[in-house]
Amino acid sequence: MLLQILILLVSLVTLVWSADKFVFGASSLARNFGISPMIIGLTIVAMGSSAPEMMIAATASLDGNNNTAIGNAIGSNITNIALVLGITALFQPLNVSSSTVRREIPLILIVTALAYWMLSDDYFGFNEGLSLMIGFFVYIFALLFITIRASKTRPIDDPLIIEAEQEVPDAVSKPKSLLWLVVGIIFLPMSASYLVDSSVFIAKAFGISDLVIGLTVIAVGTSLPELAASIMSIIKKEDDLALGSIIGSNIFNILAVLSLAGLIAPGEVDSDAAARDAPYMLGVTVLLFILCFTRRAGKFCIGRLKGLLLISAFIAYQALLFSQIKQ
Repeated sequence: MLLQILILLVSLVTLVWSADKFVFGASSLARNFGISPMIIGLTIVAMGSSAPEMMIAATASLDGNNNTAIGNAIGSNITNIALVLGITALFQPLNVSSSTVRREIPLILIVTALAYWMLSDDYFGFNEGLSLMIGFFVYIFALLFITIRASKTRPIDDPLIIEAEQEVPDAVSKPKSLLWLVVGIIFLPMSASYLVDSSVFIAKAFGISDLVIGLTVIAVGTSLPELAASIMSIIKKEDDLALGSIIGSNIFNILAVLSLAGLIAPGEVDSDAAARDAPYMLGVTVLLFILCFTRRAGKFCIGRLKGLLLISAFIAYQALLFSQIKQ
């Protein structure tokens, strides 16, 4: 058992590290080919935070553990809003003015409600997964189209776009870029495979379902990069990026991560996903939507009291999960 726990922890660290190297290599290579840092920031870098979840979902689904994949997507969204955003707001209140964030807050509510509806019948099929994946590409295309069209008429003044562009790493030589890209491609699926296998072993040993292990250990572990990125963003006075990256990550988790479970391993899902977890995910998303209504000088304001409320929601969810495990 101790060996499996060690494998899980090492695999999790390796997964996050290899995702970072994959994003670095891909971003650097794109810059070497003359692609705009703005486009790289809105695509490669933005999707990088969801790379661990995508790899976990693909690996778990290929192994027939679609509940682990679904649990990871749902759990990551709950963790991002309730824990990551809560801790970030406690660390320093967020004041956000980005029009992109204002546009994406209603969108995350819509796609979360859509995911809840798709899971409500305890079945997640291929067509549902395909619909979400198509939605992912439409979302990326629309975001790029709106941003590029706006940049042609006037200088970009959206704080989120500016901050995302600044986060794009400086280019290194093409050989080094390719090296890190290959390293990421090799270690991402390898670490994801070990992580899923050890998680399933531990879950069975403790009588925990695949769904719950995805909702807890894997979800919190794969959300740690978002926490680190959010803390660094507010230290650098990039409040828009801190909130925007969380919202963007949650949209990716539903459209690009959850969809993989339906595309690769369609079928019945644990009834708790529909009765307990998807409603809670929708609930914390609605809570975020309500909290963002409060404005100060034309900006969304998420202060320490709201951060405490979000963290309380995360603790309540963990208590709910583990109280049912004991039963």
